[in-house]
Amino acid sequence: MGQIGATDRTRARRLPERAAVSTDALYEVLDSGLTCHVGFVYDGYPVVIPTAYGRSGERLYLHGSTGSRMLRTLAAGTDICITVTLVDGLVLARSAFHHSVNYRSAVVFGTATPLEEPEEKLAGLRVIVDHLVPSRWAQVRPPTPRELAATSVLTVPLTEASVKVRSGPPKDEAEDYALPIWAGVVPLRLQAGPPQDDPSLAPGVSPYGQVFSRMREKTWP
Repeated sequence: MGQIGATDRTRARRLPERAAVSTDALYEVLDSGLTCHVGFVYDGYPVVIPTAYGRSGERLYLHGSTGSRMLRTLAAGTDICITVTLVDGLVLARSAFHHSVNYRSAVVFGTATPLEEPEEKLAGLRVIVDHLVPSRWAQVRPPTPRELAATSVLTVPLTEASVKVRSGPPKDEAEDYALPIWAGVVPLRLQAGPPQDDPSLAPGVSPYGQVFSRMREKTWP
């Protein structure tokens, strides 16, 4: 198990006891999320864009149209901040002050590198698709050369990141524990519903038979 090296940008100053320093903790958050938020500066203004992503080893992958303002800016080497947040529960305390949220969050700093070779772009796209739906890439038509040329794929190294986690029951003031007020945690989770057929399915296409289950159970105590 490796450790995340702390920098001035990633060192936890507020509630440092919630910081997780292992790379396994970072990968667990990134692998459990579905979307990330990418923060950068465009034309002098801060911008935050939600987007899909994928992780392979020590790298994140992002993609989009070659005409995307975000991807064009990122490909130029601007500093970026990528965040992924998972909400595991609402923490209801006896006092309003101590209400909280059980969560897992990761923040990644760095710069993105565009992938230029078709083989590299295809590999990056496969990472993103299989992150959203495991093994889906092998079931679908791959991009054509024209589609690939219209798509930008960027990679971001996971060399500067931080992870914070809150879990467990509320933490009230000692004198408040005797109050006749319910306190505890309301668990939350993202859950997939039954697959819905595209009305334009070709005749004879079998129903979507696999059980959709990509969300990993949290491993925090």
